[in-house]
Amino acid sequence: MVRTRAPAPDPGVAKVARALLARRTGDGAFIVAITGAVAVGKTTFATTLERVLKSTGSLSVERVCTDGFLYSNAMLAERDLAMRKGFPESYDTAALIGALTTVRAGGAEFPGYSHVTYDVDPALVRRISAPDILLVEGLSLPIASAAAGTIDALIYLDADEAVVEAWYVARFLELWTAAQFDPGSFYARFRHLGREEAQAFARSVWRAINLPNLRENIAPARDIADIVVTKGADHRTLGVLERRGGAQSCI
Repeated sequence: MVRTRAPAPDPGVAKVARALLARRTGDGAFIVAITGAVAVGKTTFATTLERVLKSTGSLSVERVCTDGFLYSNAMLAERDLAMRKGFPESYDTAALIGALTTVRAGGAEFPGYSHVTYDVDPALVRRISAPDILLVEGLSLPIASAAAGTIDALIYLDADEAVVEAWYVARFLELWTAAQFDPGSFYARFRHLGREEAQAFARSVWRAINLPNLRENIAPARDIADIVVTKGADHRTLGVLERRGGAQSCI
């Protein structure tokens, strides 16, 4: 029997965790926004960061996603925003800022989103009560949240556009493949396509919707982020840049 060694944990996540803990002062919820392109790995990064922060054993940490604050598909269609999903106008920004403000005072409800049905799912609503650290991962909304003073630190996940496009196409094909056995999946509607056709369709969606959104609305967060994590094609961290007190340094 051949035993394979589990991959070593990414040291970049531990660096980010230490930087956040150094920034956290006093009591109350410390709210951290994590943003970056579609498919850049925000959920995976946030999940790993949550685990590292919890390993201290002394802090309560919760994680939510801004996808739950997207307007429903029905509402997007009604407002002629179906092809702008993920752009700032497709989110209920006021509701997100309200939830982040309320959670500091004791507790708030955070709606959930299903990537299988590609829509907000009422069954996934969670009530979160004033954690020590709240990780909020999502697209362009952290900029609006920062402007409203509702977040304490902003992390930007950065990678070459071509690399992120490849990750997006791979994710699309994974969901497209799984839809073969799940007629309720949003991706079941694309099962009539062959694999190469599905791949070409995913690339067209990336170039027509996700890439413009990245350049216009998401990438600007890189210049105001407190921490910028640069990722390589294997999703490993290539570097971590921290801005603090008007200065910046690699950590």
